[in-house]
Amino acid sequence: QVYLVESGGAMVQPGGSLRLSCAYSGNTVTIYNMAWHRQAPGTQRELIGSITHLDRITYAGSEKGRFTISRDAAKNTLFLQIDNLKPEDTAVYYCRADTTTQTTYWGRGTQVTVSS
Repeated sequence: QVYLVESGGAMVQPGGSLRLSCAYSGNTVTIYNMAWHRQAPGTQRELIGSITHLDRITYAGSEKGRFTISRDAAKNTLFLQIDNLKPEDTAVYYCRADTTTQTTYWGRGTQVTVSS
């Protein structure tokens, strides 16, 4: 089993910045890839970017460089830095872990709200 807990979501002003965290734990399975997604009400879940176990990072094309993924492996924590926040960034942000057992795990999400 892999357990994921997102945190750091808040209500912020446009133009502000926010760093989200995903604490993860997995004892008997190997995580080879992790990712951040977001989902606004009434929309499909959108991929923001991913990071492999070798720290190769890939971003989706619609965010225009405002998102930065990083990891502190010693602390078992994944991060998503969001800069120049816009009202359209309002969504629930989810952490995802892909394992070598062919099972994908999701956190419960953390709410980001950007005031207009």
